[in-house]
Amino acid sequence: MADTTFGLNLYRGADSAEQAEPAWRDELLVAALQAGDEQAYETLINRFSQPVYNVIYRLLTDPGEANDVVQDVFIKIFRNIAKFRGDCSLKTWVYRIAVNEAYNHRRWFSRHRKNEVCLDGEDEDSQSYSDQLADPGYSPFDVTLGHEQRQRIEEALGQLKPIFKAAVVLRDIEDLSYDEIAVVMQVSLGTVKTRILRGRDQLKRILLEQESTAGTEKFPAVEAVG
Repeated sequence: MADTTFGLNLYRGADSAEQAEPAWRDELLVAALQAGDEQAYETLINRFSQPVYNVIYRLLTDPGEANDVVQDVFIKIFRNIAKFRGDCSLKTWVYRIAVNEAYNHRRWFSRHRKNEVCLDGEDEDSQSYSDQLADPGYSPFDVTLGHEQRQRIEEALGQLKPIFKAAVVLRDIEDLSYDEIAVVMQVSLGTVKTRILRGRDQLKRILLEQESTAGTEKFPAVEAVG
């Protein structure tokens, strides 16, 4: 199946924490975690806190909840690491917990908070949720795209259906393989490809509509990748 994207691959290419810590291979890190090694816990957080935050932030209805949900993700990881048997990679296992936790929080949010009024920024002395977010640092996406263009893509992502958005984020932003995404989302490889294709198509239409409405500079050109 042809793979079509349109600038989201600009997120890719940043040095990963895994590359910065080559000594901690999955099997060694898991064994140390299961043994209660404190340095292993610190390594796990350093390696995965930013990727987990990036996914959670983009999948939530209210991104202001991202920090709390990320904490919940790592609590679940620590509580369940003893049950990890290596049926998948540690990375896909962590992403699976993150995606499931984001979905669970979305469901809770839609049931309990849909009627709440946002008071963000009403009090000058109070901090808004945007002041409390983790610092994502600089990525190729940040460097290559201007602030306005980044914002448009993020807004367009926010309009995708959750299952399509998760697939696009995991593939085009987090750079997971199709096989890894199938494990994370617990669906077939064919379903993954379909969701990515439909998500990209939906995202492309939203971006083109925004461009047409705004009458501003064009978004990144569509390009075919293997």
